[in-house]
Amino acid sequence: MTTIYLIRHAEAEGNLYRIAQGQDDSSLTDRGWRQVKALERRFDGVPIDAVYTSDLYRTRATASALYLPRGLTPHLVPELREIHVGVWERKTWGEITRRWPEQMAQFGRCMDRWHMEGAETPAQVLERALGAMRRIAAENDGRTAAVFSHGYVIRLLLANLQGISLADTGERMPTGDNTAVSLLEWDGETLRVVRQNDNSHLLTPEYLAGEKVRRRANGLEPGLYFEPPRLPEQTALLEKLLSDAWEGARPALEDGPALVGYLGEEPVGLVQFGLEPGEIALACVRRDCRRRGFGVQLIGQAVYHWRPLGAERLWVRPPAGSAAEAFFRDCGFSPAKEAGAGGNRWEKDIGFDPRFQG
Repeated sequence: MTTIYLIRHAEAEGNLYRIAQGQDDSSLTDRGWRQVKALERRFDGVPIDAVYTSDLYRTRATASALYLPRGLTPHLVPELREIHVGVWERKTWGEITRRWPEQMAQFGRCMDRWHMEGAETPAQVLERALGAMRRIAAENDGRTAAVFSHGYVIRLLLANLQGISLADTGERMPTGDNTAVSLLEWDGETLRVVRQNDNSHLLTPEYLAGEKVRRRANGLEPGLYFEPPRLPEQTALLEKLLSDAWEGARPALEDGPALVGYLGEEPVGLVQFGLEPGEIALACVRRDCRRRGFGVQLIGQAVYHWRPLGAERLWVRPPAGSAAEAFFRDCGFSPAKEAGAGGNRWEKDIGFDPRFQG
């Protein structure tokens, strides 16, 4: 009998920032790294003979919870990658919901009908992932293996192995939490699901002690979509937003590239990028829209703006002693050791750990 632990990756940037990751490489969040440690604690003392993982960064980093303590070398399996979502890749779920509402509804509920330009079909994903799982099971006869993959892929696999059709998967198979663990057994012919989507390691006092009280956007919320400010048409509206939300000195709207975040047709936030690498000149959310997970999506836009340009950290100068400092701390920023000219510089690392890159 072969035992396989099938594990979803830890929380990644796309999960938090409400961006379609697909096969785009994204890093783990601070919360994701805490989940990795919780997973390591869960499997402490559990025999694992081999570790297999999708070759994307977020799964390779998560798999380190099991292979590093055991001195194992992970096997990289591209067939375990997340579904490629075509023209949706790197777009916010808010934009996707606005532009393709019918396809968005089908993506999670009617998997046999979903299609998108440049994307794989769910049936194609299931075929490649199921083939990989059977090959891994056969390679580890009588042993125990851990397999790290992605939410959509695992959902398809668990449904198929329990006789649920592709048409019914959306209604009958939920998406497991980040780092959720499913247990499979292989008898030489058949893969059987023993239990699925166990997240008990995220319910321990040790893990929960690090959870923030602040409400977070979840996987069912489309979030915001972003567009450049429409000036001068929106000048008065955006100035009102800024005066309500940002304390202290701030640049003018024309001083750097900016994006307005919309919920439906309503502007709820603004992020402005500075002129130096990694700089956030402004980030603010309308007062009546705070504590709904929107502010962190502004930070996500900064990550996706600056990282392709070579920046390995974001930085901002919030007004000293303001509520903005608490917001940036909650988003993973901390005061820089050397503030430099201007003072009160806060930074956040957005680089990839080279150990988990291809």
